[in-house]
Amino acid sequence: MDGKRILRQSSGLVPSEAEGQKANLRMVAWELTRSCNLACRHCRASSKYGPYPGELTAGECFKVIDDIASFSAPIVILTGGEPLLRKDVFRIAEYGKAKGLVMVMAPNGTLLNDENINKIIASGIKRISVSLDGPDAGSHDNLRQVPGAFKQACEGIGRAKDAGLEFQINTTVTKRNIGLLPQVMKLAKDLGARAHHIFLLVPTGRAREMAGEELSASGYEETLKFLAEEKKRSSLEIKATCAPHFNRVLLQDHAYTASSLAGRGCMAAVSFCFISHAGDVQPCGYLEIKCGNIRRRGFKDIWFESEVLNNIRDWGKYEGKCGACEFRSVCGGCRARAHVKYKNYLGEEPYCAYEPLKKAARQNQAEPAG
Repeated sequence: MDGKRILRQSSGLVPSEAEGQKANLRMVAWELTRSCNLACRHCRASSKYGPYPGELTAGECFKVIDDIASFSAPIVILTGGEPLLRKDVFRIAEYGKAKGLVMVMAPNGTLLNDENINKIIASGIKRISVSLDGPDAGSHDNLRQVPGAFKQACEGIGRAKDAGLEFQINTTVTKRNIGLLPQVMKLAKDLGARAHHIFLLVPTGRAREMAGEELSASGYEETLKFLAEEKKRSSLEIKATCAPHFNRVLLQDHAYTASSLAGRGCMAAVSFCFISHAGDVQPCGYLEIKCGNIRRRGFKDIWFESEVLNNIRDWGKYEGKCGACEFRSVCGGCRARAHVKYKNYLGEEPYCAYEPLKKAARQNQAEPAG
């Protein structure tokens, strides 16, 4: 079934070009600190033990929350680094909750002792996400570069479960662990996770050294098809992150319609953004383009007025395959991978195997007859 027919059959459910361009903030990833007790090979931030100069103060964080809450009520992911290394993280979480924001946290699991778990719950945090990149210590610790990280994370997850704290498992997929993905998915179920989010590697930060370990375009395609099948039968919420073409794969599967999509594939600038430890706003944590700093300009102003953010919202500016693709309103391609590969955040997604109908039609017209 071709892309246009799929979208026609989902009429009224897939956003139009005009609707898709509206900025509707639904989620913010907030790097409260870059300090971390691990040194993960695929870390976006190349985090290590701090201190890192220039981190936002608690007062500045409260101001950002006030600004966000003045026009939206997104999910705010308190991340890092390791957010639990920031001493005032619970005050920030409590303040956000009091302002009507949904506060969640992304610790690495190694610091999830009983005291921290109780404070997480008391601060109003609804869910935590913990990354497991392998089903055992050998595979997980190899990426985290700290012996014992797997054991500590699993023990922390167990404490969270016993305390009634909802959690999800995140897994970053590379060539080194793709064969272990079914085992990691089983582990997530056995641990009692609510969801399993699969991240496809974006080579930024320390992960630049792993550029050769990215899956190929065909490898991504097969992985996403596998996840689409797993999504049908799994008791967990299965979500592919940094894989916007997952929406296209889902729509090409007759079992899915646009109403089953969790949102646009690449949410950067459309419904999602990132705030760094120093107050820089970016389309996402992997797209290393500064759109403004909250110390010099209000968050609301940056969100609505940034030239970069508005360029990303204008799908008519996309180039290459993404510009021609009939799925661009539900996918959008990874802007961060395009920026890394082509130094052009409006370029085509370099790890997508799909050939748009418009591009194929132009190629056919250009070929000489028989």
